[in-house]
Amino acid sequence: MKTNALHTLKIRTSTFSTCGPIMLKAVGQALFSTGLQNPKFTAEEKQGQDYEVRTYHATKWVSTSLKGMDMDQAMNTGFRRLFKYISGTNQNNVKVEMTAPVTGFVEPGAGPACESQFTVSFYIPEEHQENPPQPSDPDVFIEQRKEFTAYVRTYGGFSNEQLKRDELQKLLESLKRDGVEYVDQPYYVAGYDSPFKLMNRRNEVWILKKQPE
Repeated sequence: MKTNALHTLKIRTSTFSTCGPIMLKAVGQALFSTGLQNPKFTAEEKQGQDYEVRTYHATKWVSTSLKGMDMDQAMNTGFRRLFKYISGTNQNNVKVEMTAPVTGFVEPGAGPACESQFTVSFYIPEEHQENPPQPSDPDVFIEQRKEFTAYVRTYGGFSNEQLKRDELQKLLESLKRDGVEYVDQPYYVAGYDSPFKLMNRRNEVWILKKQPE
């Protein structure tokens, strides 16, 4: 299956081989998730070797919220809404560059049969940070994130809901081992890659650092 997928990617890439550099850049970003802007953070000293500590600066994101039982379905629905926004479905009809990661802020339901709240977000690129195009879809909004510190575990491959939960549990165990203060929920999941990227994929789970009261 990987061989067939690679063959398809070669065909798609060769189709654009005669296009200009701007088109090639866009194709490369879409297929291989390269050259995308990321939100800035400050790396802090960590106690464990299996996670990072990052303090993300205050930034604006474009977001959409929805409830459901299925995390993957919620992330996919949210992604489609936000992709329309960056494709020009906004009040200024402005196209906005894709960024990474796509984050999901997960507020788990009160019980196994309860719906969770998911907020899916794209980081707004630097050129639009001060004055981002306003969404025309009422389900999409501009989010001002305050500075926050997160414990981050990175893993590869094609992620899914079960993998996200497994990696989250591993991160929780590491934090308990190291005796650090954290907030177990809500939490973030983050993905950096297009579905077309087959190798060296990057996924993350973020647990928020507990702030002094």
